[in-house]
Amino acid sequence: MERKAIEAGNIFNLGTRFSEPLGLMYTDETGARKPVVMGSYGIGPTRLMGIIVEVLADEKGLVWPEAVAPFAVHLVSLGKEGDEISKTADALYDDLIKAGVEVLYDDREVRAGEKFADSDLLGIPKRIVVGKDAVATGEFEVVNRATGEIMKTSRAKLVG
Repeated sequence: MERKAIEAGNIFNLGTRFSEPLGLMYTDETGARKPVVMGSYGIGPTRLMGIIVEVLADEKGLVWPEAVAPFAVHLVSLGKEGDEISKTADALYDDLIKAGVEVLYDDREVRAGEKFADSDLLGIPKRIVVGKDAVATGEFEVVNRATGEIMKTSRAKLVG
């Protein structure tokens, strides 16, 4: 039977390479002194990132778990520089930063679809969209990247 596996850690047998020069010895059951046989064990951060990508990515891109995501929130402004949407997004960004939230802010002047596709590709756990509806209602669209669930959330809940 074939199964998938991912090597997360590694083990190196160091033998007595370091224990002998250091004089690191132990006494065995017969009373003989012998050099300690050493090993090195580790889990590499780059391997862990690869595992996250391999296991959690979907057809749209990465899906970072909140605990290791480079940002907690991807704030996407659908406005143009200087308009009400952009001003609302800028203010929300400032409030999120002041609240200690790690935010990647997309205020590029490109199409909404391109921003959403890039957001999915990056895989940040939550996307907050600031568009006409958010300005009109004060409710922001929050998209959970892992589940695709969309919720409308007030500014107070986002920064509180």
